[in-house]
Order: sequence, then structure tokens, then C-alpha cells
Amino acid sequence: MNKKPDTTLHHHLTAVKEGSRRFENAFQSVARMILEEDIEKVVVNGKTTYDFSIFRKGKKHVIGMYDEINSFVSYVKDAAEGGSSKEMAYVLVGEPGNGKTFLVDFLCAKYRDYLSKEPQRKYTFKFVNVDKTQGYGRISTIESQTYEDPMILAMNLFDNKDKTREYLVKTYGFSDVEIEKFFDDYRPLGACSAYIWNDIRNYTNDNLDEMLEFIQIFPVPLIESLGTVTGKYPAKDKITSSAVDLLGEESIQRLLHITDTNNPYRFDLRRGALARVAGGGIHFSDEIYKNKKDLVQVYLGVIQNRSIEIDGFKWPIDSLIIATSNNSEFNRFLSEKEEAPIVDRCRICYVSHNTNYKLQDKLTNYAIGSEAKSTLTGEILHQDPNLNYAASVSVVLSRLPKSEKLTPVETMKLAAGEVAGEKSIKTLAEVIDTLNQNPDIVKRFGQKGLGQRNLGRAVQLLIESSETNEGRCMFAYDIFKALERVVLDYVSEANDRAKYLEDLKTAKGMYRERIMTEMFNAYMDEPLAIRKDVMNYVNMIIGIDAENLGPDKMWKYKDPQTGELKALKVDERYIKSVEERLGLKTEEQRETFRTSIRKIYGQKISIDPDYDFMDNIELVKAVTDVRLKSDIAGAGSLIGALANRTNEENQKLYDRMTDTMLKKLNYCKTCAQKTIEYFCTQEDEK
Repeated sequence: MNKKPDTTLHHHLTAVKEGSRRFENAFQSVARMILEEDIEKVVVNGKTTYDFSIFRKGKKHVIGMYDEINSFVSYVKDAAEGGSSKEMAYVLVGEPGNGKTFLVDFLCAKYRDYLSKEPQRKYTFKFVNVDKTQGYGRISTIESQTYEDPMILAMNLFDNKDKTREYLVKTYGFSDVEIEKFFDDYRPLGACSAYIWNDIRNYTNDNLDEMLEFIQIFPVPLIESLGTVTGKYPAKDKITSSAVDLLGEESIQRLLHITDTNNPYRFDLRRGALARVAGGGIHFSDEIYKNKKDLVQVYLGVIQNRSIEIDGFKWPIDSLIIATSNNSEFNRFLSEKEEAPIVDRCRICYVSHNTNYKLQDKLTNYAIGSEAKSTLTGEILHQDPNLNYAASVSVVLSRLPKSEKLTPVETMKLAAGEVAGEKSIKTLAEVIDTLNQNPDIVKRFGQKGLGQRNLGRAVQLLIESSETNEGRCMFAYDIFKALERVVLDYVSEANDRAKYLEDLKTAKGMYRERIMTEMFNAYMDEPLAIRKDVMNYVNMIIGIDAENLGPDKMWKYKDPQTGELKALKVDERYIKSVEERLGLKTEEQRETFRTSIRKIYGQKISIDPDYDFMDNIELVKAVTDVRLKSDIAGAGSLIGALANRTNEENQKLYDRMTDTMLKKLNYCKTCAQKTIEYFCTQEDEK
């Protein structure tokens, strides 16, 4: 029998000894995969947490989900170190459309990719020429049904463990420490492998060298569509689902060949989803609690004992079991008290929606799609530069619970790590802690709101509308109408509906503020005009008390972004005008506000030299109003000039602003015109 030397057990064990192949369980492999990559510290909602870079790589990667990922990593790490987690399944529970399935699919794809390279690759064995031993008819090759690792076979070469240990030390030079480490992960061979191995033992009269001739090592296939290494079992309806889908069943075909009816090989385990991931894989059970009771009971046995059991036969398995469930199914399941043992065997992680509107920017891009869009007639469809902002702010506001301590806008800004007037991140942390004490999961922070699928539906409605197709542009203001339609059509609870519609009004107000800034930039013919003026105000209030401020009010300072020395004239009239717009009447109020700005400047610039105060909406609005007033006698007159284009001067101003919007601010003719029209109305004024 001529086998290639690299398919022998001897070759595999030598490779393990040299370190070019590994023997580790599913938890150890997943933990190693995550922890080998970079880990950063980040602050989320006022608390320091870790960010694992493996989840942030790739074209369409995971956005946010910091707490959930941290919880999962600590679960896997604990299981890898032999903790109680290894006897549990990990269950993600949350509202539909918040990324549970996406996270698991992403993890599975990364894991397959990780295992495709040495030394992580998983190996298993098959028995060859078994027809020689009689009793197997025309079956000559039998693969290990649960993709057992060759090391499991090596630890079961003899019936006596001590004899096996002695053989491995003597033949391959493993140290006592290495042997102990292997035996920490000891499992008996699965029923059919053990039975066949015994048949071979009898056939060869217990001659190990001859017995090993029947063994061939090969890599576990990583083909996603076969469901090996990473397999998904979606919950089916009550009639079509059965334990067979998970465990396997008796195979009529095999019974035609096998003479001994007690031979466990008569069961075809690969018919079930579990055996295919049993060799160090990930089993993903989608909507686990939607399954009928007896199937969930099967899961209980598998999770606790880590073995497939049929008719008293056992096949030990090595797999990480991850499941998902939505809140309503989970609550229904919890209400049935007799199901307590199953929940007890699960590590539950409540997944919230993304509440950071800056991160939502990327998720909104996922919903809009990366491909170039076209109209129904095949013409290119333009995207309004404010569309992403309008959509992101709308959905994030819907996910934020009401609070007495913070307004929705303050909550949204603090959750994105921005400044919210006098309110600090501490307040947000307190609000979140209070909300998270609620036993009703849905009332916790970020647990309820418009999910990614609802956003996707709104984008579809926007694209299919006649206005979008006629104007060949996805105009930002139209997303509010689309989201309103989605709320009315898909949100069944009256209270939620009322809240979401209220949130849309707030989002329109935020959009209005943004348009004011955009129009000022267009008027100034400068994409970052407002940013410069905001930073001028900040630098002036820092320079006003400087010792080196001469009588000409010129102040020299080093720009933290470029490191260059700059000169700035401190204009006290400008400072006062901005502060009046902010409603700061007394000297005391002004000084308090200036101190808070200087404090923010001191904290932020050291971490981020590009920080520009553009997240401070009140300040940006005040600066915009002052500039519009001083340059064009108020926003009102700019609106008047743009709305009434009967004289040549107004028409010129309109044309110049449109030109700037087209060339410098990424607008198209349709959205430039519609944005100016919207600016000229009094809609959504706060």
C-alpha cells in the first residue's frame, strides 16, 4: 500500500512536534485568531473598553458593537482556558436588523480564512481499505464522521492511556508537559471510529504498524457551501424540522453494505449540521428559540455534553456554538419556566442598536450601497451630500430612549463622543446605568429603534419615488418622508410610532442647522468657511487674555494642526456678537462659556489636533448667524435675495452660490436648487 508520506499519522505527529501543525480546540483557535491581531483601547459612552482590530478589517466590516464583541471575546477566552464557558452556548439576543447575524457571519468568514493557512489548518483522518477487514461490503474508505483531529486518534492508539502516553513520548520525543497539555483536551474516539479501529486491531492482531497502514490524514475541507468548519442551522417550521437535521440518522445505503447491524457506522452523521462542524468548527444556530421544544432539548444535550448521541452511541464534538434570537421569541421562551435549564446553559448577550451617529455614517453607506446608482431609465443617480447625515441622525435619534436628564440631541452628541453644552459624558453614563437596571430588556439603552433593515427600506422608497427619478438625485430632505412611511407601515406599536415621528421632527431641525452652514459656505465660496470662522472665534477668546496681545489687538499663536506661527486680530465686536447669539447676556455668563470652550480646547487638541468644534451645534449656529448678518444684513435678507431673483444682482448671487455648490460642495443641479429652495422656506425652524 503506497501512501504519500505526508498523509501518514507519523508525518502529522512529527509536524505537531515541530510546531508546523497545531492541536487546539475550537475555542483556542478562535481566541488565538482574535487576540493575535491588534487591540486598542477606546472610550464608549464614557467607559473604557477594548476594540479588536480583526472585526474592523475588510470591505464590509462590523461597525460599533463594542460591548457585544468584548463580551464574546471574554467568553471565548474563558472557554479556551478551560473555564465554565466551554459548557455553554453564546446567544445574541436583540431586535431584528441590529447586526446579530451579520456579526456571526463575519466571524465565520474570518475563521475560515484563518484556518486556510498553516499552522492553524485543521486535519482529520480516514480509514482506507476497510473492505479488507470484511463486514463493510463495497465500502473501502471511511472518513471520520465528525472530522476528529489526528491527535485524538493518537491519544486513543491503545486502550490503555498510560501505554499511549509512553508510546508518544518514546516515538516522537514529546515532553511530559506537552503530553499533559494534549491530554487536557482528551476525548474518546467517536462511536464509529472506535468500532472501525477495533475491527482493524482484530484484523492485524494488534500490530500497530500494520494498523497505521489503514490510516490516512487529510485537511478538513473549508468549503462554505458544504457547511464544514462553519455551519448554519436556520430555524425551520414545526413540521419540517427534526433532530435529524442536527444529529443525523440511520442510512439505508450503508445498511446494504454493513453486515453487523450493531456497527455505529450505520448512522450517517453528516446528514446533520453538527457533525460537519465537530472538528473545531463554529456551529451557528439562527433564531434558536424559534425551533420546536424537542429540538431545543437536543441543543441542551449537545451544549452541555459536547457530544452527538444517537441510540446510546456517542460522538464527542469540538465546536463553538453561537446562536441568535430576537427579543420577543426569547421572552416567550423565558416565560415557559420548564425551559430554565436551557437558558442556564447559554451565555446571553443583549445586542443594542448602534447609537453613535458618526459610526452610523458607515452603516448608512452599507444601506445605500457602494455601487453607482441609476434611475429607472438608466441615467446616473446623484446622491445629495447631506443624505447620509439626514438618514443617520434620524435612525440614531429613534434608538435613544427618553430621559429627564438629557434632551435627545444632547444624548445623541454625547453618545458620539461630542460636546453637548454643559452636559458631560458622566451624565450619559448615569442615564445608561439607570436604564440598564430595567428588567425589561427593550427599555434599556439603544435596545429599541429603527434598525438597519428599516433604513434599507427607506432608501428603497427614496430611490423608487418619482421625484428622485425625475430629478436624477437622491435629495436628502426626501429621506424624512421615506422614513415616515416606513414608521407608519412597519411599526405596529402606537407609542413607538409616536416617538419615532417626534424623533424625525428633531432630525429635520438638525438638518436645517446643517443647511444653514452649507448655505454660508456656498455664499462665502469656500467649502470650510464656517469652520474657519468657528476656529477664529475659539482662537480669539484664547488670545484675548494673552500677555503678548499688543494695542493693535494682534495675537501670534502656533497652529496645532500645521505647527506654523499665525497672526490673528482679536475682534471684540465679533466675539460679543457671537456670544449674544448664544444668549449670553451678562459678563459672568460670557466668562463661564469662554472658560468651558478653553477647557474643551485643552482636552481635545492634545488628543486630536484636527478638532474643529464643528460638533458644537449652538456655537456653529451662532457664528453662522453673525456672519450672515454682518455680511448680508442677516440670513433673512439672503433668503430674500435668493427667493426674489427679479433683479440682476440677486440673480448673480443665486448663480454664484449654485456654481460653488456644484463645483466645490458636491451638489448636482437638482439638489442645489432644492436645498436653496428649502433654505428660503421657514420649515423646521427650531
